[in-house]
Amino acid sequence: MRVIIQRVNRSQVMVDGEIIGQIGRGLNLLVGIAETDREIELNWMVRKCLELRLFPDPENPTGKWEKSVQEIGGELLVVSQFTLYGDCRKGRRPSFDQSAPPEIAEKRYEQFVEKLRLSGLKVETGKFGAMMQVLIENDGPVTLTLEKEANS
Repeated sequence: MRVIIQRVNRSQVMVDGEIIGQIGRGLNLLVGIAETDREIELNWMVRKCLELRLFPDPENPTGKWEKSVQEIGGELLVVSQFTLYGDCRKGRRPSFDQSAPPEIAEKRYEQFVEKLRLSGLKVETGKFGAMMQVLIENDGPVTLTLEKEANS
């Protein structure tokens, strides 16, 4: 499982010109599901996304990152992104052999979203399999790649 995690001031996702999800301060999560991903990978990723200290303490905004999205009561925008498993090492066209097939990926993506919702934070999503436009106002900018492979 791969997640591009971005600290944002705000973010939104549109389908066919209509905003279907939007958040204020929090995290934008671009989520790629591998065919080998199981519940253990989902649980690890949920915990990381919710508990990583990516926000400064409001009393010391120029200091170290001391707070998680949970601790600041932030919001989450979760967007499926199978292209995170694009392999560009050979040829001129990416290979997506490591991406889960749509029927598996959608199920795992929905499970991931539901686990995030258990945190009580506002969780918005894109539309699985749709052509989406994602607007991201990155804060910092802070962008990290999280990865959890099966059996690692």
